[in-house]
Amino acid sequence: MGNLIKVLTRDIDHNAAHFFLDFENAQPTESEKEIYNQVNVVLKDAEGILEDLQSYRGAGHEIREAIQHPADEKLQEKAWGAVVPLVGKLKKFYEFSQRLEAALRGLLGALTSTPYSPTQHLEREQALAKQFAEILHFTLRFDELKMTNPAIQNDFSYYRRTLSRMRINNVPAEGENEVNNELANRMSLFYAEATPMLKTLSDATTKFVSENKNLPIENTTDCLSTMASVCRVMLETPEYRSRFTNEETVSFCLRVMVGVIILYDHVHPVGAFAKTSKIDMKGCIKVLKDQPPNSVEGLLNALRWKNGTKYI
Repeated sequence: MGNLIKVLTRDIDHNAAHFFLDFENAQPTESEKEIYNQVNVVLKDAEGILEDLQSYRGAGHEIREAIQHPADEKLQEKAWGAVVPLVGKLKKFYEFSQRLEAALRGLLGALTSTPYSPTQHLEREQALAKQFAEILHFTLRFDELKMTNPAIQNDFSYYRRTLSRMRINNVPAEGENEVNNELANRMSLFYAEATPMLKTLSDATTKFVSENKNLPIENTTDCLSTMASVCRVMLETPEYRSRFTNEETVSFCLRVMVGVIILYDHVHPVGAFAKTSKIDMKGCIKVLKDQPPNSVEGLLNALRWKNGTKYI
């Protein structure tokens, strides 16, 4: 059916349906366009956010100099001048997470609504499924970059300490209007997370389920488990993997698969690793381990630990 082709496989994985989704070329139908256009406004800024994060170098040198020479006003001003624009960037990243959360909730509403099943939604609304995948792909890329950049939390901690000291001393603080105290508190919680974007999406998915009590939780969890199966089957089946025209589609599918597993684990009452899970975890982990090791270590680590317990 269109770009969505049913994959005929043996009856495994708790009778889960398997599909090939054309993540590269899916286009919105007339009925999808309203949600699609709303989400697209957010997604068009995603690559720029990643580029800004990748180029984020921090003000470590200036901060160290200021701390080592607390009486040198010029060094204090230099450090503050270096940190303020960086905090503006961190604010932009945080605000984008809020926009992404709203976009995800819109997509979940469309992909889980009655009377259609999650599988039927994926058949009918391939472009929305592709956008859902793009949000997850962005999220894991963002968090991978954030985890390897300690300057982010160091810069923001210095900003908050310095701002607090300025207030005590009644010193006017340029940049205070940029991030007020309430926003700073929220940003601090966001950046304290090891994977802040994924935490945002996990919380948003849980909130979506709790706020839509008339919608069975299975509508949401089945949507996630079906997406995980779609990605796994595409990756482990040479016939379908050969249809990818862009070499980046493999890493895209891997990230999306891991992202939906984590969301499923967060939302489902017994999680993704339980025997009753509709996700074939052994199959998904095998697909990951079949990739070049350096390319998937971060994704395996994302699945490896849960609440301090090692799962794989």
